Amino acid sequence: MFICICNAITERQVQAAVAEGASSLADLQGQLGVASCCGCCAETASEYLPGGRYDPNAVVLAESTPTRVGDAANDPLQVEVMVEVAIRRA
Repeated sequence: MFICICNAITERQVQAAVAEGASSLADLQGQLGVASCCGCCAETASEYLPGGRYDPNAVVLAESTPTRVGDAANDPLQVEVMVEVAIRRA
């Protein structure tokens, strides 16, 4: 996937630069030229830096009480409310 269209910089190139030590957007700009033209890719490129969304070393913390959509669908109290709303609309 392309991260920077202006300079034809791919996701793999950004990941390689981060693996080689790039730790800021300025580092990526210097090494690859990311976000040096129009700047539209700056936010996406930053997500690959340490602490970003796509950081391979990021730690995901588990929630103590998980909330899933499936739980709501299987909750008998919620089903009754949904049926009541459907009847009122009819």
